[in-house]
Order: sequence, then C-alpha cells, then structure tokens
Amino acid sequence: MSEQIADKLVEYREKGVSRVKLGLTDLDGVIRGKYVSLAKFESLLRKGGGFCDCILGWDVNDVLYDNAEFTGWHTGFPDAKIRLLVETERWSAEDNCPFFLGEFVSEDEKIPHPICPRTRLRTLLERAKSCGLDYKMGFEYEFFVFSENSHSVREKNYSGLRPLTPGNFGYSVLRASSQSGLFGALMDHCEELRFPLEAIHCETGPGVWEAALAASPALEAADRANLFKMSSKAFFQKRDLMATFMAKWHMDYPGQSGHCHFSISGLDGESVFAKEAGVMTDRMRHAIGGLQKYLPELIALLAPTINSYTRLVKGAWAPTASTWGIDNRTVAIRAIPGSVSAQRIECRIGGADANPYLTAAAIVGASLLGIEEKIDPDAAVAGNAYEVQDNLPDGMKFPTTLRIAASRLSNSEVARNLMGDAFVEHFAASRIWESREYERHVNSWQLERYFEII
Repeated sequence: MSEQIADKLVEYREKGVSRVKLGLTDLDGVIRGKYVSLAKFESLLRKGGGFCDCILGWDVNDVLYDNAEFTGWHTGFPDAKIRLLVETERWSAEDNCPFFLGEFVSEDEKIPHPICPRTRLRTLLERAKSCGLDYKMGFEYEFFVFSENSHSVREKNYSGLRPLTPGNFGYSVLRASSQSGLFGALMDHCEELRFPLEAIHCETGPGVWEAALAASPALEAADRANLFKMSSKAFFQKRDLMATFMAKWHMDYPGQSGHCHFSISGLDGESVFAKEAGVMTDRMRHAIGGLQKYLPELIALLAPTINSYTRLVKGAWAPTASTWGIDNRTVAIRAIPGSVSAQRIECRIGGADANPYLTAAAIVGASLLGIEEKIDPDAAVAGNAYEVQDNLPDGMKFPTTLRIAASRLSNSEVARNLMGDAFVEHFAASRIWESREYERHVNSWQLERYFEII
C-alpha cells in the first residue's frame, strides 16, 4: 500500500496536480466533500481521517434533525472516522484534479458503520456473497434540463422556468441532433469519469432526457449512479443550464424515474436467472417473490422524499403496488427475458430522487430473502397493472405519503434484519423530520385554493 501511495503522489506531481477532491454520501444521496492538499491526501491514505458527522444528521437544506439518536446536538457533532476508497478514483482533465469517494468507518474498523449508506449496501452484498451470489446492476435516470441557473430559478420562485427544448417529443432524433454537441459532450464526460452511458435520449416532456448507465458490479453501479447525478448537474451548471432529478418537478409532466436493472450470478460467474434463453429459473422467480413481498415495507428507501409520492400515482408510468409481469412497463417488477447473460429484472419503483445506495440495498435485501425463503410471486400481470391494483391486499399497495412509508420502515422487522436497527431508526426519523418540515409550511397550492374562498 505504501508503494502504491508513493507512486500515486509521484504521478500527480508529474501532472502538476496540487489538490484532490473527495466526497462522502449523506442519507439523501447528496455527495458532501472538500478539496484537500496533496499532503493532506497522503495523510488520509496512510492514516485515515475524520469528517464531521453532521452530514449524517441534517437534511438537504443543512437543517439539523431534532429527532435522531445517532447524531445531534446531544452528541456534539464529532468527527467520524472515514477512509478514502482508492479504487473509486476519477480523473477530470477539465479540473486537472483527481476525485475519490470515501465512506464512514466505525471506531472499531472490524464493525461496519451503522448509518453510512454505502456501507449498508456493501454489508448486504457481502451477505449475498456468503450465500454464493453476486449482483450486477445498471441504473437509468430521467431528468429535466432547463435554460436556467441557480440564481434564476430562485428569482422566478421555480415558476415559469424555460426548458432546454419545448414540447413533448420522446425518442426524438431531431431534438437529440439539434443538441448533438451537448449530448455528445455529456457522454464523453461520463466516459472520462468511468461511469459510461449505454444510451441517452429525449424522453416525453419539455427538456427531459433519459440516460442508461452501463451495468457493473452492484457496489460500483451505485457509485456510478451517484456520481452521475452529481457530476451531470455540475456539467450542466458549467454551461449555464440546470438539471433536476426531482421525482416530479411539475404536475403537468411525467415523473422522473431512477429504474434499476439487475441480475445475479453464482461465484463462478454463471447466471442464476437463466440456464437457457428466455426461461426463468426458480431462483429468478423467488427473487421476484421477495421483491414483491418485501419492497412495500422498504419503499422509503426507494421513495425518500415528499415529492416521491407525487410520482407514484395511477397512469403516470410509475407503479402504485407490488405487481410484476414479463416485459410489462406498467408493473413494479419487470422480468426481462433474453439470452442467458442478458436475462434480468428491472425494479421500476425508485424515482430519480432516491439515494442509489439505498435503492440497491432494498433490491438486494428483498431479492436475497426471496431466494433464501423460496418465496413464489403471485400470477404475472398481463396488460395494465393499474386495473388490478384495487383488488390487491393492502400490504401490496404502496404508501401514499412519506410519513406512512417511514412508519412502515420503522415497524419492519425485515428492514431491521437487512439494514440494522440503528440505520432503520435513524433513517425513519430523518423521513419523519422531512414530513414535519413539509407539514409546517404554507405552499402555493394552499394559497391558491384557500386564500380568497375560505
């Protein structure tokens, strides 16, 4: 390790590098971090370091939770131990600066950190590997792009925003061709930073794009997804544009998904989902059964904001209950037949606003339990899944608010088994906080509806 560190420092000095950028992911999937000098970087690699644990104890507006036990005013917000992950190095020629992800570490480094989202996913993947199973994933994101900047959206009070392109024009080659420089530059940017895109296209809605990231081992896939969200927003802001990954930014337009495709192989690399093209194995069926049974309890991990639940409504290209089907885009869990290597499952529940590590953790945990417990799913839905929802048991229907989802998570023994008591209690408290923050504010809907009439 010492030789690797020395070689890395020599490489950076030869390139004229004087600083390194590092980032850690908070509960909401926001990457928080700083620039450090090369000397500090060397110290972090050799000895580890610390980072204020407030980033695990505040919301997206940097307001501290008042209902969490893990960190808060009562703990004094100490530095938590961190380690930099050398394998996550990204290099941007534009910045002339390397970037590294880190993760939080417990005081006893043999014990995984109880709250860090990346560590929670890694722990579940290690559990799967102990069962002889390896997960591979690929995320895809829808996001709106605006001809706006951080100041203009606030000056306009987020109303009357100008999209990059007008009108509905899904899969438009015309729109993509007219913006070919921007599309190409984003693909090159992602390739340079080691989260290559398999595809990118215009979706239905003004200025909305969809990007599919190439599949990779699950932990790397979550790293790539989180880095894509952060760096693509920076990419557009450098060009005086703005992208949003809200689950639904306006009720007139479709919601923005964060779908996740995954497959499972044995430790020998052979698929456990298919032994011949197009035919599901028992373990693929049981993985679907686990997702169907347990994701309604875990949905706060996939739909973590107030805004998430404006997307999960009937007829909006988003699922409303734990349904599954074969190559059916109206269900929550889409089984995709194909060649032995391509056969996979798509989880269509998560929005673009979800923390990729927690989305992946929910999927890994629920599917792994399905395989372990040999859970069979119900009959596959053929046709419109919305039409069967009303006849489903209440336990299969998704919560309609974040507060209800947080309560389900808090009361879920399955969630505690998968994610640990400390994480479930802390994350559920953070979602209750988010609900309280929303409930104590007057919004434009309330003013427009009640100001004059009531």
